[in-house]
Amino acid sequence: MSSDPPVHRLPRPFGAATPPLALTLLDGFELRRSDEPVPLPLACQRVIAFLALRGRPLTRLHVAGTLWLDVREARSCGNLRSALWRIRQRGVPLVDASTTHIRLSRDVSVDIDLLVASTHRVLGTEAICEAELAEACTPGELLPDWYDEWLKPERERLRQLRLHALEAGAERLLESGRAPDAIDALLVALRDDPLRESLHRLLIRAHLVEGNATEAIRCYRAYRGRLSTTLGIPPSARMDAVVGGLLAAR
Repeated sequence: MSSDPPVHRLPRPFGAATPPLALTLLDGFELRRSDEPVPLPLACQRVIAFLALRGRPLTRLHVAGTLWLDVREARSCGNLRSALWRIRQRGVPLVDASTTHIRLSRDVSVDIDLLVASTHRVLGTEAICEAELAEACTPGELLPDWYDEWLKPERERLRQLRLHALEAGAERLLESGRAPDAIDALLVALRDDPLRESLHRLLIRAHLVEGNATEAIRCYRAYRGRLSTTLGIPPSARMDAVVGGLLAAR
Protein backbone atom coordinates (compact mmCIF):
# COMPACT_ATOMS: atom_id res chain seq x y z
CA MET A 1 0.00 0.00 0.00
CA SER A 2 1.40 3.39 -0.99
CA SER A 3 1.90 6.11 1.60
CA ASP A 4 1.42 9.85 1.27
CA PRO A 5 4.24 11.57 -0.59
CA PRO A 6 6.72 13.34 1.69
CA VAL A 7 6.02 16.99 2.27
CA HIS A 8 8.06 19.62 4.01
CA ARG A 9 6.89 22.81 5.62
CA LEU A 10 7.65 25.96 3.71
CA PRO A 11 10.49 27.73 5.53
CA ARG A 12 9.70 30.48 8.02
CA PRO A 13 11.96 32.86 9.93
CA PHE A 14 14.34 31.15 12.33
CA GLY A 15 13.02 31.02 15.88
CA ALA A 16 9.49 32.08 14.91
CA ALA A 17 6.82 31.00 17.37
CA THR A 18 3.97 28.77 16.27
CA PRO A 19 0.84 29.86 18.18
CA PRO A 20 -2.45 28.12 17.38
CA LEU A 21 -3.83 28.72 13.91
CA ALA A 22 -7.58 28.42 13.34
CA LEU A 23 -9.20 28.42 9.92
CA THR A 24 -12.91 29.17 9.55
CA LEU A 25 -14.69 28.33 6.30
CA LEU A 26 -18.32 28.36 7.41
CA ASP A 27 -20.03 31.65 6.56
CA GLY A 28 -16.82 33.04 5.10
CA PHE A 29 -13.05 32.71 5.13
CA GLU A 30 -11.22 33.74 8.29
CA LEU A 31 -7.76 32.76 9.48
CA ARG A 32 -6.66 33.62 13.00
CA ARG A 33 -3.43 33.14 14.93
CA SER A 34 -4.39 33.05 18.59
CA ASP A 35 -6.93 35.91 18.60
CA GLU A 36 -5.33 37.92 15.82
CA PRO A 37 -6.59 37.77 12.22
CA VAL A 38 -4.08 36.73 9.56
CA PRO A 39 -4.93 38.65 6.36
CA LEU A 40 -4.38 36.86 3.07
CA PRO A 41 -5.00 37.89 -0.55
CA LEU A 42 -7.90 36.11 -2.22
CA ALA A 43 -5.65 33.88 -4.34
CA CYS A 44 -3.91 32.67 -1.17
CA GLN A 45 -7.26 32.13 0.55
CA ARG A 46 -8.37 29.92 -2.31
CA VAL A 47 -5.25 27.78 -2.05
CA ILE A 48 -5.62 27.43 1.73
CA ALA A 49 -9.35 26.61 1.52
CA PHE A 50 -8.81 24.04 -1.24
CA LEU A 51 -6.08 22.26 0.72
CA ALA A 52 -8.18 22.37 3.90
CA LEU A 53 -11.18 20.75 2.24
CA ARG A 54 -9.13 18.05 0.54
CA GLY A 55 -7.27 17.18 3.74
CA ARG A 56 -4.38 15.28 2.12
CA PRO A 57 -1.24 15.96 0.06
CA LEU A 58 -2.11 17.07 -3.47
CA THR A 59 0.06 17.48 -6.52
CA ARG A 60 0.91 21.05 -7.36
CA LEU A 61 -0.37 20.45 -10.89
CA HIS A 62 -3.77 19.33 -9.60
CA VAL A 63 -4.14 22.32 -7.30
CA ALA A 64 -3.08 24.78 -9.97
CA GLY A 65 -5.28 23.20 -12.64
CA THR A 66 -8.35 23.20 -10.38
CA LEU A 67 -8.00 26.72 -9.03
CA TRP A 68 -7.01 28.36 -12.33
CA LEU A 69 -9.07 26.54 -14.92
CA ASP A 70 -9.19 29.34 -17.45
CA VAL A 71 -5.45 29.72 -18.13
CA ARG A 72 -2.72 27.55 -19.59
CA GLU A 73 -0.86 25.06 -17.42
CA ALA A 74 2.32 27.12 -17.23
CA ARG A 75 0.35 30.18 -16.11
CA SER A 76 -1.69 28.27 -13.53
CA CYS A 77 1.46 26.76 -12.04
CA GLY A 78 3.00 30.23 -11.93
CA ASN A 79 -0.09 31.55 -10.15
CA LEU A 80 0.22 28.79 -7.57
CA ARG A 81 3.91 29.51 -7.00
CA SER A 82 3.08 33.17 -6.49
CA ALA A 83 0.32 32.35 -4.01
CA LEU A 84 2.60 30.01 -2.05
CA TRP A 85 5.30 32.69 -1.94
CA ARG A 86 2.81 35.18 -0.51
CA ILE A 87 1.64 32.64 2.04
CA ARG A 88 5.24 32.05 3.09
CA GLN A 89 5.73 35.79 3.63
CA ARG A 90 3.18 35.71 6.44
CA GLY A 91 5.72 33.84 8.54
CA VAL A 92 3.20 31.31 9.85
CA PRO A 93 3.19 27.54 9.19
CA LEU A 94 0.24 27.29 6.81
CA VAL A 95 1.45 24.94 4.08
CA ASP A 96 3.68 21.87 3.98
CA ALA A 97 5.29 21.39 0.59
CA SER A 98 7.63 19.27 -1.47
CA THR A 99 8.70 19.88 -5.06
CA THR A 100 5.66 17.95 -6.28
CA HIS A 101 3.03 18.02 -3.50
CA ILE A 102 1.46 20.45 -1.06
CA ARG A 103 -0.93 20.13 1.86
CA LEU A 104 -2.34 22.26 4.64
CA SER A 105 -0.07 22.24 7.67
CA ARG A 106 -1.20 20.08 10.56
CA ASP A 107 -0.67 23.14 12.77
CA VAL A 108 -3.91 24.58 11.38
CA SER A 109 -7.25 23.57 12.90
CA VAL A 110 -10.18 23.78 10.50
CA ASP A 111 -13.79 24.29 11.56
CA ILE A 112 -15.01 21.95 8.79
CA ASP A 113 -12.86 19.13 10.20
CA LEU A 114 -14.41 19.63 13.63
CA LEU A 115 -17.89 19.68 12.12
CA VAL A 116 -17.33 16.47 10.16
CA ALA A 117 -15.82 14.71 13.19
CA SER A 118 -18.81 15.67 15.35
CA THR A 119 -21.21 14.50 12.65
CA HIS A 120 -19.56 11.10 12.43
CA ARG A 121 -19.67 10.77 16.22
CA VAL A 122 -23.41 11.46 16.18
CA LEU A 123 -23.93 8.93 13.41
CA GLY A 124 -21.70 6.32 15.02
CA THR A 125 -23.12 6.16 18.54
CA GLU A 126 -26.39 4.93 19.98
CA ALA A 127 -26.40 7.38 22.88
CA ILE A 128 -27.59 10.89 22.17
CA CYS A 129 -25.29 13.71 23.23
CA GLU A 130 -26.96 17.09 22.91
CA ALA A 131 -23.66 18.98 22.82
CA GLU A 132 -22.29 16.83 19.99
CA LEU A 133 -25.56 16.99 18.09
CA ALA A 134 -25.58 20.78 18.38
CA GLU A 135 -21.94 20.95 17.24
CA ALA A 136 -22.52 18.58 14.33
CA CYS A 137 -25.45 20.64 13.14
CA THR A 138 -23.79 24.04 13.38
CA PRO A 139 -25.58 26.35 10.96
CA GLY A 140 -23.63 28.07 8.25
CA GLU A 141 -22.78 27.72 4.58
CA LEU A 142 -19.39 26.83 3.23
CA LEU A 143 -17.78 29.99 1.80
CA PRO A 144 -21.12 31.43 0.64
CA ASP A 145 -19.60 34.35 -1.29
CA TRP A 146 -17.38 32.13 -3.43
CA TYR A 147 -18.61 30.76 -6.76
CA ASP A 148 -15.87 28.24 -7.59
CA GLU A 149 -17.12 25.05 -9.24
CA TRP A 150 -14.96 22.85 -7.01
CA LEU A 151 -16.91 24.06 -3.97
CA LYS A 152 -20.27 22.69 -5.13
CA PRO A 153 -19.65 19.01 -4.22
CA GLU A 154 -18.06 20.09 -0.95
CA ARG A 155 -21.15 22.08 -0.02
CA GLU A 156 -23.40 19.15 -0.89
CA ARG A 157 -21.25 16.72 1.11
CA LEU A 158 -21.53 18.91 4.21
CA ARG A 159 -25.24 19.44 3.68
CA GLN A 160 -25.89 15.71 3.48
CA LEU A 161 -23.74 14.98 6.53
CA ARG A 162 -25.61 17.59 8.54
CA LEU A 163 -28.99 16.25 7.43
CA HIS A 164 -28.07 12.67 8.31
CA ALA A 165 -26.82 13.75 11.74
CA LEU A 166 -29.96 15.75 12.47
CA GLU A 167 -32.20 12.91 11.35
CA ALA A 168 -30.28 10.28 13.33
CA GLY A 169 -30.21 12.51 16.40
CA ALA A 170 -33.92 13.28 16.13
CA GLU A 171 -34.78 9.59 15.85
CA ARG A 172 -32.81 8.80 19.01
CA LEU A 173 -34.43 11.71 20.83
CA LEU A 174 -37.83 10.39 19.82
CA GLU A 175 -36.96 6.87 20.95
CA SER A 176 -35.92 8.24 24.34
CA GLY A 177 -39.26 10.00 24.77
CA ARG A 178 -38.06 13.50 23.96
CA ALA A 179 -40.47 14.31 21.16
CA PRO A 180 -40.26 18.14 21.51
CA ASP A 181 -36.46 18.07 21.14
CA ALA A 182 -36.80 15.72 18.16
CA ILE A 183 -39.24 18.13 16.52
CA ASP A 184 -36.83 21.03 17.01
CA ALA A 185 -34.01 19.09 15.33
CA LEU A 186 -36.25 18.03 12.45
CA LEU A 187 -37.46 21.56 11.77
CA VAL A 188 -33.83 22.67 11.53
CA ALA A 189 -33.13 19.88 9.04
CA LEU A 190 -36.20 20.71 6.96
CA ARG A 191 -34.92 24.23 6.41
CA ASP A 192 -32.04 22.64 4.48
CA ASP A 193 -34.16 20.10 2.61
CA PRO A 194 -37.91 20.77 2.73
CA LEU A 195 -38.75 17.83 0.43
CA ARG A 196 -36.83 15.11 2.28
CA GLU A 197 -39.55 12.55 2.97
CA SER A 198 -37.75 10.67 5.73
CA LEU A 199 -37.64 13.89 7.76
CA HIS A 200 -41.35 14.49 7.29
CA ARG A 201 -42.20 10.91 8.29
CA LEU A 202 -40.18 11.30 11.47
CA LEU A 203 -41.77 14.69 12.19
CA ILE A 204 -45.26 13.23 11.83
CA ARG A 205 -44.32 10.37 14.15
CA ALA A 206 -43.03 12.86 16.71
CA HIS A 207 -46.31 14.78 16.65
CA LEU A 208 -48.21 11.51 17.09
CA VAL A 209 -46.02 10.57 20.07
CA GLU A 210 -46.99 13.92 21.62
CA GLY A 211 -50.65 13.11 20.96
CA ASN A 212 -51.02 15.87 18.40
CA ALA A 213 -52.89 14.03 15.67
CA THR A 214 -54.21 17.25 14.15
CA GLU A 215 -50.67 18.65 13.83
CA ALA A 216 -49.50 15.36 12.31
CA ILE A 217 -52.22 15.52 9.65
CA ARG A 218 -51.49 19.19 8.98
CA CYS A 219 -47.80 18.35 8.39
CA TYR A 220 -48.75 15.48 6.09
CA ARG A 221 -51.08 17.62 4.00
CA ALA A 222 -48.54 20.46 3.78
CA TYR A 223 -45.89 18.02 2.59
CA ARG A 224 -48.24 16.41 0.08
CA GLY A 225 -49.18 19.82 -1.34
CA ARG A 226 -45.56 20.97 -1.62
CA LEU A 227 -44.52 17.70 -3.26
CA SER A 228 -47.34 17.96 -5.79
CA THR A 229 -46.59 21.59 -6.59
CA THR A 230 -42.81 21.14 -6.82
CA LEU A 231 -42.41 17.70 -8.39
CA GLY A 232 -45.89 16.70 -9.49
CA ILE A 233 -45.82 13.41 -7.57
CA PRO A 234 -47.70 12.02 -4.56
CA PRO A 235 -46.11 10.92 -1.27
CA SER A 236 -44.79 7.37 -1.10
CA ALA A 237 -46.76 4.46 0.31
CA ARG A 238 -44.51 4.55 3.40
CA MET A 239 -45.52 8.15 4.05
CA ASP A 240 -49.22 7.40 3.54
CA ALA A 241 -48.96 4.49 5.95
CA VAL A 242 -47.78 6.78 8.77
CA VAL A 243 -51.09 8.67 8.77
CA GLY A 244 -53.33 6.21 6.92
CA GLY A 245 -55.42 5.30 9.93
CA LEU A 246 -55.89 8.89 10.98
CA LEU A 247 -56.97 10.03 7.53
CA ALA A 248 -59.43 7.15 7.23
CA ALA A 249 -60.91 8.00 10.60
CA ARG A 250 -61.47 11.59 9.51
